[in-house]
Amino acid sequence: MASIVVVRDADGERTPLLHNSHAEISGGETENSKSRSVPPPQNSKDPKQRLESLDVFRGLTVALMILVDDAGKTFPSINHAPWFGVTLADFVMPFFLFGVGVSISLVFKRVTNRLAATEKAILRSIKLFLLGVILQGGYFHGRGDLTYGTDVEKIRLMGVLQRIAIGYMLASALEIWLVNNTAPNSAIAFMKKYSFQIAAGILAGLLYMVLLYGLYIPNWAFDVSTISTILPKSLGANSHTVQCGLRGSLEPPCNAVGLIDRIVLGEKHLYQRPVYRRTKECSVNSPDYGPPPPNSPAWCLAPFDPEGILSSLMAAITCFIGLHYGHILVHCKDQMQRLTFWFISSLPLLILGYLLNVLGVPYSKPLYTLSYMFITAGASGALLTTIYFIVDVKCIRKPTVIFQWMGMNALVVYALAACDIFPAALQGFYWRSPENNLVDLLERLLQTLLHSEKWGTLAFVLLEILFWGAVAGFLHMKRVYIKL
Repeated sequence: MASIVVVRDADGERTPLLHNSHAEISGGETENSKSRSVPPPQNSKDPKQRLESLDVFRGLTVALMILVDDAGKTFPSINHAPWFGVTLADFVMPFFLFGVGVSISLVFKRVTNRLAATEKAILRSIKLFLLGVILQGGYFHGRGDLTYGTDVEKIRLMGVLQRIAIGYMLASALEIWLVNNTAPNSAIAFMKKYSFQIAAGILAGLLYMVLLYGLYIPNWAFDVSTISTILPKSLGANSHTVQCGLRGSLEPPCNAVGLIDRIVLGEKHLYQRPVYRRTKECSVNSPDYGPPPPNSPAWCLAPFDPEGILSSLMAAITCFIGLHYGHILVHCKDQMQRLTFWFISSLPLLILGYLLNVLGVPYSKPLYTLSYMFITAGASGALLTTIYFIVDVKCIRKPTVIFQWMGMNALVVYALAACDIFPAALQGFYWRSPENNLVDLLERLLQTLLHSEKWGTLAFVLLEILFWGAVAGFLHMKRVYIKL
């Protein structure tokens, strides 16, 4: 499913291949290019040089995911918002999608064979989707659980990589089929070149809004016995009916996102521990998970997938916006022009997101609301602009080299670290008792040294990020890059 790529030049020397995107942005390359040139000197300011800022952006996103996933339980303020609102963790998914969009614009910037390019995009999307099902479908039980396996009748079908696969496929289709190969020579020509992509993004957003606010949500029932949790006595029987009978609700029990997923995927194939279990209605430890309060509503135990079908449609628009930033990279050769156009693009997105929230469209990552899409896409653009200025314009690279390494092997770091494959495997070797394993012992040691469970956990997570940065750096030195 994944491949290990080692590229050599004519003299036998190894040259790096950027994961999932072309390493350079100079003209003349296509999606069918077979060779890569050796990167220029580190102090070069040639705009044709390797786009190291995109590696740093991707690596920083992976590191951020490790941080919020592993330290979020200890620091609930950086964990995902229980339903409405936006926190540090809620920027991770949009950062991934935005980076994918930028990469697609570089990979398919000059398509000579649309059918071959489409076949390539479909194949990569399928592999990415299947890998996501394997990693997040329930087969691996994560850190602290030495068991594995899942009932195929209850396997989770959607997830992070599945959403990225959907966004990648849709954005690739736009880039392959709705763009001509003529080079724009003015701002008007630039807009005309990508006008069909802009129209497609607007239509996708309108479709999402019509379904979100227009679909009628009937009363629905779910069976708690299908969920691997202890049923609180306050909730009574195993079968529960959620009272809805309305349209346009954005609340956890009665929204169109959940309705479509229950109809298409089935409740057994949804995420069984949704984030709204951390709301005040569902947890006495809100904003963290905890026992439900007395007389808590039945829907607190209902499944809901934060990477559902309808919300993934809106999430794909983040990829489309990433395409726009990539187009600026391709057509603007002056670095300051790129920074200017990126800033001009990011600011309206941030303002629109804020205004929509003020006007009553709340930020919600589980629903991927319009305000959330705009504010996170604007933040993605602003972050890439900042990194590009530091890394590629000012050539200040040493402080960010660890993120660059992680970005060049983002897939392997995500699978082994963010999905807990490596920590869970390491925990399988223990002394007499499962609690006496290297992972837990190291975390407890840091908590003891710092006289704080909270700060000891944070130190452990930061050490974990440094470890994976070192692993990625080793792979980079060997010129080994794992990609789909």
